Amino acid sequence: MNGIFIDSCVLLDLFTDDPVWADWSEKVLNEFAQTNTLHINSIVYTEVSIGFNRIEEVEEAISELNIKVVEIPREALFLAGKVFLKYKRNKGIKNSPLPDFFIGAHAAVSKFDLITRDSARYKTYFPSLKLIHPDSRMAPNEDK
Repeated sequence: MNGIFIDSCVLLDLFTDDPVWADWSEKVLNEFAQTNTLHINSIVYTEVSIGFNRIEEVEEAISELNIKVVEIPREALFLAGKVFLKYKRNKGIKNSPLPDFFIGAHAAVSKFDLITRDSARYKTYFPSLKLIHPDSRMAPNEDK
């Protein structure tokens, strides 16, 4: 069984019932959950928890999806710092992108594939990371 890391945007699609992306995100998660263990870390947990009023609600939502919350390895923390520095040297313009670098580094170091809708930065800064994203699969509203 392989590990798949889930970006917060994909979980937020489900938790907020996003009108464009919820169906795509649900389908992809269901598909990969059949043969993989789904993972998030404390960064993703924090980002998705904003939409809940109580910690018990977050725990229940994550549990229902059979998602494992895993610690970020120190190697990933180190890599995130190095890649973020490269991003800043390249004049990165987003105000607070550091969480994305923690997510990408964690997936890369752990050799997890990453389910995300925000693939551009991951492709640029984590080129060895296998991404599962709408451009690689059928996006919403496409004919089957």
